[in-house]
Amino acid sequence: MTTSHSAPPAPAPGKGERDPRGWVAPAIATALMVPLGLLALLLGGLSAMATDSCGPDHCPAALDTALARIDGMTDIGGPLAGAALFTAWLLPWTRRWSAPRVWLALGALVPPLAVLYLVLTLPAP
Repeated sequence: MTTSHSAPPAPAPGKGERDPRGWVAPAIATALMVPLGLLALLLGGLSAMATDSCGPDHCPAALDTALARIDGMTDIGGPLAGAALFTAWLLPWTRRWSAPRVWLALGALVPPLAVLYLVLTLPAP
């Protein structure tokens, strides 16, 4: 009685093979997120002092709108950025997931960059 053992078929080249550079996009995003996130948190927190010269009731509507956007982006965008970066690290390291991993890593940088943009372009009181 002979049994023949055949080797399992090789995976098709392309989407199923391991991505040797799968760690690059999340690593770069993490390295950029640390200083950008801390700077956005610091400047976003200090931006409320822009109302010191006009008082809480006499500030222009544009300044109040910009400060509300900064607060919202800090409160909602921070956890979303962390979740996107965490997901970029956890995705399977195959070529099939390379594009979503890169997009998630890039998307994680949007909230701190948006806060910095809003802080640096605050209208004058």
